[in-house]
Amino acid sequence: MTTSTPASDGPTRPDGTEYADVRPESQWQSELTPLEYHVLREAGTEAPFVGEYTDTTTEGVYRCRGCGSELFRSDTKFESHCGWPSFYAPLAGDSVVYLEDRSLGRVRTEVRCATCGSHLGHVFEGEGYGTPTDLRYCINSISLTLEPKA
Repeated sequence: MTTSTPASDGPTRPDGTEYADVRPESQWQSELTPLEYHVLREAGTEAPFVGEYTDTTTEGVYRCRGCGSELFRSDTKFESHCGWPSFYAPLAGDSVVYLEDRSLGRVRTEVRCATCGSHLGHVFEGEGYGTPTDLRYCINSISLTLEPKA
């Protein structure tokens, strides 16, 4: 079975347009740590409850670790107790792209950065969290950097 990953999918989004930040995989490998590369470019997952931002309550903007694009704001982050940072909405509708993921034998929705195509995590709907959107963006801490509010 072939798995869809940012590294294997190339420079185009699911709608066929090219990502704004296109780099050769060799450059990604030289700029990221092995674990960052595994998650961001190979669609890996970091272990639960160990990520830098799992329990962070700092106000600010969460950016893509790969390209620095703004993805989420702290005011949409909530405690889901799932082991990864959870948000109920991205910063703007066009800051992320969605792909169907059947890698675990069931359908999930993968979330990638709309600028560079890096894997961020998955989004789940209808889990009963008391959020305005009824969505949980389950995002790997290692896919993000946090710019604290000034």
